[in-house]
Amino acid sequence: RLFLYLIPFLLSYTIPMSILTSALLVFGRLSGDNEIVAIKASGINIYRLSSPLILIGLLFSLLSIALNNDIIPNMHFESRKIVKNIGVKTPAAYLEPGTFIKSFKGYIIFIHEIDRNKLKGVRIYQPQDELSTRTIIAEKGEFITLDNQNAVKLKLINGTSDEPNPKNPTNFYKLNFKTYYLTLNVDESIASSGYTEKKPKEMTFQEIKNEIKKLGRYHVDTPSLVTEFHRKISISFASMVFIIIGIPLGIFTRRGEKTIQFAIALGVIVVYYLLMALSIALSLKGIWSPCFWMYLPNIIIGVIGIILLRKTIES
Repeated sequence: RLFLYLIPFLLSYTIPMSILTSALLVFGRLSGDNEIVAIKASGINIYRLSSPLILIGLLFSLLSIALNNDIIPNMHFESRKIVKNIGVKTPAAYLEPGTFIKSFKGYIIFIHEIDRNKLKGVRIYQPQDELSTRTIIAEKGEFITLDNQNAVKLKLINGTSDEPNPKNPTNFYKLNFKTYYLTLNVDESIASSGYTEKKPKEMTFQEIKNEIKKLGRYHVDTPSLVTEFHRKISISFASMVFIIIGIPLGIFTRRGEKTIQFAIALGVIVVYYLLMALSIALSLKGIWSPCFWMYLPNIIIGVIGIILLRKTIES
C-alpha cells in the first residue's frame, strides 16, 4: 500500500524528465539526419514545428497541476498516517517538522527540523482571547518526555518571546532568553480521535488558502504555506519549460550522441531542481516574496530555452 501511494509522487518528477529526454532524442535524431535543414529549406519555421510540442508540454503541465493539487497530497497524507499508526503513540509523536501543529492545548507550533529529540527553527504561537497572540521563537531546542502520558516538555535555546502588554494589548515587549522550558499538554479531543495534522505539501490549494486565512486571525506567519501554494503551480510547469529548452539542445547535440544527450538531460534536471530547492529555502526565510522565488527556476530555464531556440532558427 505504501508503494502504491508513492507512485503519483514519482510521476510528478518522471513526467517532466521523460519529456525533456524525449525532446533531446527526437530533435537530436532530426538534426543528425539533416531533417531540420530540409524543414527550414522548405520554408517551415522552427517555431511552427515547436508550437505543437510546446502545447503538449502545456497540457502535461495542466495535468500535473491536477496531480499536485488533488492526488499527490491525499496519497502522501494517507501514507504518512499508515506509518504513524504503526508506531506507539506518545505526546512527542505529535511534534512533526514542516507543519502547523495544533494538537497541544492553547498553542500553535511550527518546527523546521526535528532530528530525534533535537529541534531547529521553533516557532510557538499562543492565541489569547483578550490579548494579542504571544509569539516565542527559538533557534533550537529539544523535547523531554514526561511520565505524564498526555504531556511533553520543550527546552528552547537562544530565542525571544514577544509578550503582549496587559495594559495595552496592541503593544509588545520582547524578552530574550538562553534557555526556556515550556510544558505542552495534548488536546484530549484530538488524541482520542486519532487526528493527524496535514503538512503544507499534503494540502490542496483550497485547504492552503483556508489555513492561511485561519492562522492569519492569530497573526501567525505562514511562509511555508504560501511557498507550498506557489511551488505546486511552479513545479507543474516543468514539463512545458523542459520542452522549450529540450528542442534547441536536441538540435545542437545531433544524432549519434545519445550519451551526451542523456548527460545534458541529467544536467538540466539537476540544475532545475537545485534552483527550486534554493528558491524554497530563500522563500521560507522571508527574503522577498515567495511568488518571485517559486517561479524563478521556470523563468531562468525558460528564458535560456527561448534564447537557444532563437539562435537555432537564426543559424
